[in-house]
Amino acid sequence: MTLSKILLSVLCVCLSMTVEGQVKCNENCNPAKMHASRMYPGWNLGNTLEAIGEGLAAETSWQNTRTTRDIIGFVKRQGFQSVRIPCSWDIHSDAQGKIDEEWLARVKEIVDDCIREGLYVVLNDHWDNGWIEVKGFSKNDQSFEKVDEQIIQAKIARLKDLWMQLATAFKGYDEQLLFAGLNEPFQQYNLFHDKHQELTPILLRYNQAFVDAVRAAGGKNKNRILVVQAPSVNISSAVSEEVGFSMPVDPVGKGRLMVEVHYYEPWDFCGQEEGGKWFWGHGNHVPGDTHNCEWGEENWSASLFAAMKKKFYDQGFPVIMGEYGANWREVGPLQMAHDTSIKAWFKDITGKAVSNGCVPMLWDINFTNRNGEKGTMTVIDRADLKVFSPVVMDGITEGVRSVSWPD
Repeated sequence: MTLSKILLSVLCVCLSMTVEGQVKCNENCNPAKMHASRMYPGWNLGNTLEAIGEGLAAETSWQNTRTTRDIIGFVKRQGFQSVRIPCSWDIHSDAQGKIDEEWLARVKEIVDDCIREGLYVVLNDHWDNGWIEVKGFSKNDQSFEKVDEQIIQAKIARLKDLWMQLATAFKGYDEQLLFAGLNEPFQQYNLFHDKHQELTPILLRYNQAFVDAVRAAGGKNKNRILVVQAPSVNISSAVSEEVGFSMPVDPVGKGRLMVEVHYYEPWDFCGQEEGGKWFWGHGNHVPGDTHNCEWGEENWSASLFAAMKKKFYDQGFPVIMGEYGANWREVGPLQMAHDTSIKAWFKDITGKAVSNGCVPMLWDINFTNRNGEKGTMTVIDRADLKVFSPVVMDGITEGVRSVSWPD
């Protein structure tokens, strides 16, 4: 690296505080890149505020532990630098679309706990009963039926109204709080797996509506980092020229947008419960065993993350890998080989994400029963404040330590 590049790099990471407490960097710096470089690894408060349920009871309808600052502090002590809060809003709104004040206050309480612990927060509108990520792309949630312009316009209006409410409620929060417009647009495989190219133009309109609404809300939203979602948050579709995904126009200029993908590949190793694979990675296969992965190993992940870096990070848009995970299973006499594979997967994916300008955020559901061969994506036992899956934590920690964030 030349001396001039070194000096520019130093300038780009210099921070200053405004009177209002807003973190800023100088004119040569890309704020999104600056903040992203401080956010890894990240952790998801999964199965909690996005759960379906009545009022505040929803928080414990999919897992049984109320979120406390002690839990957030424990997460921080494991080395996590950010918390993604998947959240439902539409199901907590009245007939006129107004978000329930008690629900909003509870979410704010958890956001505040994260910020007091020095963590970045990514707050989204999650699945939320599929009001937009399914029904904004298909009239029918059982079989695909193309949406018309009237539906698209109605979804845009609701999305803008929802994010105007949220951005107004959080307008005093600084850039430690990021907003993510959606979660997994048209991710539902049986409906949308072969329609990414067809539906991406609609997604682009939703992403733009989200950005426009937040920027119009005033306060510190002018400089807030915003996260928009790739098609089905799928890396292959995100980088495909044929699919045609692009970033929205930001009214405040460049350097304050990120793009989101998720990573559960290969699915038969990561998430498939019945008949799944147990052994992943070079040197970790069990000879002759039917549970060895047949695709999606080191060469596959290397190609995907390199493509993401080229299309997004190198063009000024860091990436949030908003979810990633793999089921930790109980497999009897072959447990050691499976544990080695799980650790290897997390080290590989975490490391490749970080080295390619992508913030990896662990999906964690607080279900402390591995269900035998089915497994679970639980790493932190929130009730007992302990690490439930040491092999996963070791893989993440080693992955982070083994690489550097890109220049």
